Amino acid sequence: MGQTLRTLRLEAGMTLREVSVASMVSLGYLSEIERGCKEASSEVLYSITRALGVSLSHVLEMVSQRVAEMETEAAPQPRRIALAA
Repeated sequence: MGQTLRTLRLEAGMTLREVSVASMVSLGYLSEIERGCKEASSEVLYSITRALGVSLSHVLEMVSQRVAEMETEAAPQPRRIALAA
């Protein structure tokens, strides 16, 4: 979640301080969320996404897609077994 929020913030050309002021989330807490050190409540996430100009549902979809990609990459590959003829 944090990495996605950071990516969106940078794409919006905003500093941590600007998002902090716009979302009314403390600068330190916002930084910890972006770094993955803290988890945010749905209310805090909503406030941050509004400050970034995106919907919370869009951010959750982005995170879901990223998790799905990571799961696919980490999934064990099926083994091929040669059968004797």
